[in-house]
Amino acid sequence: MSKKLYIESYGCQMNVSDSEVVASILAKEGYTAVGSAEEADLILLNTCSVREKAEQTVLQRINEMNRLKAVNKDLKVGVLGCMAERMKENLLVEKKVVDLVVGPDAYRSLPRLLDEVGSGQRAVNVLLSREETYGEIVPVRLNSNSVTAFVTIMRGCDNMCAFCVVPFTRGRERSRDPETIVQECVQLVADGYKEVTLLGQNVDSFRWNIDARGTVKDPGLPVTDFADLLEMVALACPGLRIRYSTSHPKDMTDKVLAVMAKYGNICKYIHLPVQSGSSHVLQGMNRGYDRDWYMERVASIRRYMPDCALSTDIIAGFCGETEEDHRATLSLMDEVGYDMAFMFKYSERPKTLAARKLPDDVPEEVKSRRLTEIIDAQKANSAKRMATYVGQVHEVLIEGVSKRSDQFMFGRNTQNSVVIVPRFSEQLSVVSCPAARKGDGRDESSLRDLTTSNQQLTTPELRPGDLIQVRITSATAGSLQGEPLAMMNATAPSA
Repeated sequence: MSKKLYIESYGCQMNVSDSEVVASILAKEGYTAVGSAEEADLILLNTCSVREKAEQTVLQRINEMNRLKAVNKDLKVGVLGCMAERMKENLLVEKKVVDLVVGPDAYRSLPRLLDEVGSGQRAVNVLLSREETYGEIVPVRLNSNSVTAFVTIMRGCDNMCAFCVVPFTRGRERSRDPETIVQECVQLVADGYKEVTLLGQNVDSFRWNIDARGTVKDPGLPVTDFADLLEMVALACPGLRIRYSTSHPKDMTDKVLAVMAKYGNICKYIHLPVQSGSSHVLQGMNRGYDRDWYMERVASIRRYMPDCALSTDIIAGFCGETEEDHRATLSLMDEVGYDMAFMFKYSERPKTLAARKLPDDVPEEVKSRRLTEIIDAQKANSAKRMATYVGQVHEVLIEGVSKRSDQFMFGRNTQNSVVIVPRFSEQLSVVSCPAARKGDGRDESSLRDLTTSNQQLTTPELRPGDLIQVRITSATAGSLQGEPLAMMNATAPSA
């Protein structure tokens, strides 16, 4: 009889990707993923420790597991990920509902740990690894729209930013074999996926043929850096849109920007966390760059790709931040003109350099006021940036039905902006297609009795995975609205 698994993922995209690895490992043990906690025999919460609020959300959810266990006495509950590594003692001692605690480098041990739990024990493995990448494991795509997917290219982080707990919960940097990354992307194309996001805590640090200690593994092989990997995927999967996250400003090279500009299937969007616009605060954060360095990187991005969108992370109220520092952040935001930003109040995290050496001396009400000003500034910048797209024609990959109305679909352009379009169009031309059939247009065998290229289709319905040309007709700070013009084929990268 099949055992039922339910996984909830919190925090970053890396956790979503990790959950898919866990589902793959447990599928070999007879577990089938289900859509709700109430159906499950095993519930796993894949957790995040980056911010205090994220931890509090998970702790509340753990408390809710008592209700489910009261109904299903055989239900097992596990905590995975960063929070598992950081709070293992608390989780096992204080949260009696938790049966197992597993860190992000120990997922291969899940079958053994579940055997221990089955014999009445509570189980834990939070050991970090210098080698584990799960590179050969084929993920089970959870909650997938069958259009977009994540591929983890590296794990861990060596940067030791003063505010960040990730090096302590995910360990040292180590990169995956690029050939396995390319193979995973090729398989995604074969499975019908249209877009991939390459994931790493700091993708710009990707180095294959160098181990976590900095030693060359095989002197006979070249070192593959992130720019090389991007080019490999672009060439191997010309019909696949490629994104990546996250970049570190101190490590982003012009070589990466040149590859992005060279290939049409690499999306023109970069998430470049600044954290603060003040060089003084950046030094305290141990970010490894100052304001001038960051602005030079932005200028270089604009030189290579004038149409490239930028998003960022900003922390309000870091240790020692003055009003002058805060105004420097606001001025940098205006100077860059970000399309979007993730904005947070500083919250002290245990084990970090800041927690050990820097006083959390900005009052909570000051943090809140500064965050509000940052959010207001970004709303204005987003609205201004999005307004520049009105009147332009963008290629948009349709991802699903709009949440507001089933008469509309949503997708994203190369700049990662959400674009809302009508689900049905009275006329939609077909560009670069030999034909478009009256059904779903997904397989060659049914391309019969069709309209020829560039003819008009009558009231076609847009579906997830369609790549279309859209004229942008209006914009808000959060999304674009447009009218579909033409159905597109995926285009090969242009050198």
